[in-house]
Amino acid sequence: MDNPNPNHSSNFIRNIIVDDLKEGRVNDIVTRFPPEPNGYLHIGHAKSICLNFELAREFKGRAHLRFDDTNPLKEDTEYVESIKKDVEWLGFKWDGLFFASDYFEEMYNRAVLLINKGLAYVDDLSADQIRETRGTLTEPGQNSPYRERSVEENLDLFARMRGGEFGNGEKVLRAKIDMSSPNINLRDPVIYRIAHTTHHNTGDAWCIYPMYAFAHPLEDAIEGVTHSICTVEFEDQRPLYDWVVEQSEMEKTPHQYEFGRLNLTNTVMSKRKLKLLVDENVVDGWDDPRMPTVSGLRRRGFTPESIRTFCREIGVTKSSGVIDFKYLEHFLREDLKLKAPRTMGVLKPLKVVITNYPEGQVEWLDAEVNPENPEMGVRQIPFSREIYIEQDDFMENPPNKYFRLFPGNEVRLKHAYFIKCNDFVKDENGNVVEIHCTYDPETKSGSGFTGRKVKGTLHWVDATHAVPAEFRLYEPLILDEQEEEDESASFLERINPNSLVVEQGFIEPNMKDVEPHDKFQFFRHGYFNVDPKSSEPGKPVFNLTVSLKSSFALPKQ
Repeated sequence: MDNPNPNHSSNFIRNIIVDDLKEGRVNDIVTRFPPEPNGYLHIGHAKSICLNFELAREFKGRAHLRFDDTNPLKEDTEYVESIKKDVEWLGFKWDGLFFASDYFEEMYNRAVLLINKGLAYVDDLSADQIRETRGTLTEPGQNSPYRERSVEENLDLFARMRGGEFGNGEKVLRAKIDMSSPNINLRDPVIYRIAHTTHHNTGDAWCIYPMYAFAHPLEDAIEGVTHSICTVEFEDQRPLYDWVVEQSEMEKTPHQYEFGRLNLTNTVMSKRKLKLLVDENVVDGWDDPRMPTVSGLRRRGFTPESIRTFCREIGVTKSSGVIDFKYLEHFLREDLKLKAPRTMGVLKPLKVVITNYPEGQVEWLDAEVNPENPEMGVRQIPFSREIYIEQDDFMENPPNKYFRLFPGNEVRLKHAYFIKCNDFVKDENGNVVEIHCTYDPETKSGSGFTGRKVKGTLHWVDATHAVPAEFRLYEPLILDEQEEEDESASFLERINPNSLVVEQGFIEPNMKDVEPHDKFQFFRHGYFNVDPKSSEPGKPVFNLTVSLKSSFALPKQ
């Protein structure tokens, strides 16, 4: 089969699919994205979503969304709904919505089949005892004293487990494979455990639940998945995956393929750690804009297009490298630069009085909405005797090569006039609270004035018409460049204390009616997104999405 999309970047999984279709091993491609609903999706899941759904789309196959909801102790309908929302927001539609819990009866019957074949047994050992007898990488495991129970006894005990006769942890069902196998996953893994708890989907119908390693291959086989794509940490479980499918005598035989997981600098990508950040109130929820969750990135202002492009460009390989977060930011800038309206906002206001501008007069000036996209038109901004500039744009005693405002210096106001600083006012603490300037009416922007040049251009907001706004400025959440491998909580000690800084400033009056998720480029500050949770009518809150520039260099292709 030739490449159906010659412009599509290739990868080893895609090449496998092309060969499978060419050789007739499969006729219709079926992939799936199978999250466990025990947390919110993060950017690593987005890579898997894009891979599975785009492969299915390219080869005119089907992509399923399936919830691996086999552990009711950690799962919740809140997570189910958030995952569905994230997948749709990323731009994908599933061809079928499934739950592992829909197959509990069939899974139970397959487990009974294994018992009848002498390939599963009920074990009374505790979880600790099973762990202690499993062996090591260099030493074989030890057989359980209950391993040789008869088929009849195992069937009876398993049925009584289902009937609720035993308490949590009293008994488990184990596959009977090989306690001396060099692959520890094949040393009689637990495939069912008892959990007397309510399930989000099946209620109290069950008190025994299949383990992921048993349920997952059965789900794929039941749904007719042809290419079961997962991350490399599941590579050692592939022999167990194949064993379950074969010994359970499934009609359809899926195959598992592993790719390198996505890791980003300055963050964590473990759902357990992300949940800890939420539980410890380090962040204000799973959708905190500092979180690498899809919902957090959405709230911060990332676009689905930028995330999809990023996931395509980083490629699909066997290795799990660490990607610089700035690489993701690059694709966001590329996406926003032609979409986001330009505007001006002052985050740390300092009042400027233009002493020779007529009192009470308001002038409306033309300003392009986006100079890189002229079709977006022109906006009108007011200008009068009093304006706000940034506090950092004035210095009483500036260093060399400081081109902004200081006594005796002249600068350009973006879209307006040249102004010159003549005086300033301090409060009782010695802080500058007001600047007095004069303007040159001949220097109006767009007038063609060429009499002299200035080196500094400042943004500003008219004080009379300014709309108050809150600005939330973000830095990386984690100070270190790379996520640690262990599961300790010590990463909390590396939280950046400046990961969130809040400023109260002003914006142009034409932005007073902004809507949640509206995106803008604030001159000299960066791209911002209207926060969907904290903004109120007339009181917008803006999240810094990404700065305007980065020193990051794109990898050479």
